[in-house]
Amino acid sequence: MRLLPRLAFLTIFAAVSATADPAFWKHEWPDTDFEKTTITNWVEIMSGGPPKDGIPALTDPQFIPVDQESRIPDAEPVITVVIEGERPRAYPIRYLTWHEIVNDVIGEVPVAVTFCPLCNSALTFDRRVGDRVLTFGVSGKLRNSDMVMYDRETQSWWQQAIATGIVGELTGVELVTLPSWMESLAQFRERHADGVVMAEPAWNRPYGQNPYRNYDSSKRPFLYSGEMPPHDIPPLMRVVRVGGRAWPMDRLAEAGELREAGVVITWRAGQASALDAGRIAAGRDVGSVRVRDEGGADLPHDVMFAFAFHAFWPEGEWMLGE
Repeated sequence: MRLLPRLAFLTIFAAVSATADPAFWKHEWPDTDFEKTTITNWVEIMSGGPPKDGIPALTDPQFIPVDQESRIPDAEPVITVVIEGERPRAYPIRYLTWHEIVNDVIGEVPVAVTFCPLCNSALTFDRRVGDRVLTFGVSGKLRNSDMVMYDRETQSWWQQAIATGIVGELTGVELVTLPSWMESLAQFRERHADGVVMAEPAWNRPYGQNPYRNYDSSKRPFLYSGEMPPHDIPPLMRVVRVGGRAWPMDRLAEAGELREAGVVITWRAGQASALDAGRIAAGRDVGSVRVRDEGGADLPHDVMFAFAFHAFWPEGEWMLGE
């Protein structure tokens, strides 16, 4: 999903606006129950370009010990997932940029590790819903510029940013979000010498390159027509979201640590932006964030763009320190 010129964007927007309704989508998704949905305005659902599974989600990834990983530069970001009793795992963004979802099993926990480049949203979910274990794929659809996932078992659609079913049999179901965080490979290696790193997938992709060059310094989000954030916050500023609260990254980076609303948020330099330079490793330093409770336990959170927080949490609380 490469960024398109402005003219192409306007053409796509006009076409999708004219055709985005349940009857239209049923042709592509004959096994999805469109009678069950939380969507009230189908114009919100847009094609991101690739069709269903055009961005191929991964299943059963392979791993190598972190001390044997030599091809990934130290500053490149990874998503770290730590399950008690299991070796810590790092999922490199250089792979998730091109696949967006990794279906994995850590110990006895089936997980989906996800990354939406257009929102910078990196979240890890438990794939169990009742007695089912779901397998997630990339629908090719966007809502508020955020990835719409789907599960292969019921063909229901899921909004990645809010971990909730939005169309189909599992509409309204919320996935359990697990603690995970983005940090540099060097920071992962420093903290988890016994950890493992996802090995390069067997797909023909230019791993390590960024197809969204200069995106996080753009003035406007891609394929987004909603409201911009309040308080003059740039739409593509990163914010740390914990529940319905958002802390602007510039405030956190200046403070180094914030203790508010029952959480402790820390920032340290050393992680390259995955959405800046043509090569991920050359991206500017955006720092790494950890979010813990007052007892030191890691908490589920997201480091997403401000426009996406405002889109999905329009009544959310902006932690501006005023």
